Amino acid sequence: MNEREEKRVHDMIGFVGLRAHATAVGLLRLSAELVRAGVLDEAAMSRVKDAIVKDLSLSRSLHEPKEEFERLMRERLDALFAGERDLGAGPVDEAGAAPAAH
Repeated sequence: MNEREEKRVHDMIGFVGLRAHATAVGLLRLSAELVRAGVLDEAAMSRVKDAIVKDLSLSRSLHEPKEEFERLMRERLDALFAGERDLGAGPVDEAGAAPAAH
């Protein structure tokens, strides 16, 4: 997809309300099952992660360099899809505490 199409899909997904933890958990589980069944290979998973990173990049702060943001998001996605627990430093509120898990 080109950037304009990516932005349209991004906006439509937000409109439908699919930006939720449950959706992400479902994607992780579905991806693991499809890899286990031999339906998805590493190249396909890489394309899935690339699409996620590009969409996340559309919402990044304009003060964050795009390349650095995308590199960090890709590292975190790789860890998340691999089932690693330590994803690096997470978001911190003004008091210096990480947000509570839902």
